[in-house]
Amino acid sequence: MINNTIARRYAKAMVQLGSEGGLIDRFREELAVIERLFSANTELRAAFANPAITLEQKKEIMKGLVAKAQSSELVANFLLLLVDKNRVAFLDQIVQTYERLADEQSGVIRPVIKTAFDLDQAQVAAIQGALEKQTGKRVVPQVVVDPDLLGGVVTQIGDTAFDNSVKTQLKRIQDILQKG
Repeated sequence: MINNTIARRYAKAMVQLGSEGGLIDRFREELAVIERLFSANTELRAAFANPAITLEQKKEIMKGLVAKAQSSELVANFLLLLVDKNRVAFLDQIVQTYERLADEQSGVIRPVIKTAFDLDQAQVAAIQGALEKQTGKRVVPQVVVDPDLLGGVVTQIGDTAFDNSVKTQLKRIQDILQKG
């Protein structure tokens, strides 16, 4: 719970800073690059968790990462603040929270659309258009193929799922027949 509070505090500050300068999407990309570097490199994570490495050494490592990722000055300062406050271990949670808050701020939803087979661009665009019309928000869909569905579509938006799959419809029919 404390980790979520910490992540939310830092992410919220970055969203506010980004929205003031119209840089929300740029910050999202820059933070994601740094987070991917951390998640792909266990030695890097271990270095920031190691108390034997001094704060100055950690700052130099972060400056190197920021230079490699070509991050903006604001993101670089934010990451150095995380080093100063010993919060680098929360980077993954901060980035995830940032992305969620940035989407809320920008009016974007990112539904997961599960289908039994690949959809062509026209089908994805039709689903995207229907969701945009229904929600009034910009939709950035993620399409996932799940052969277990047999057919149809399951759309997951946050905690809400719209299940129009053949598998679920067959299950409903089975339940009705069993109940008599």
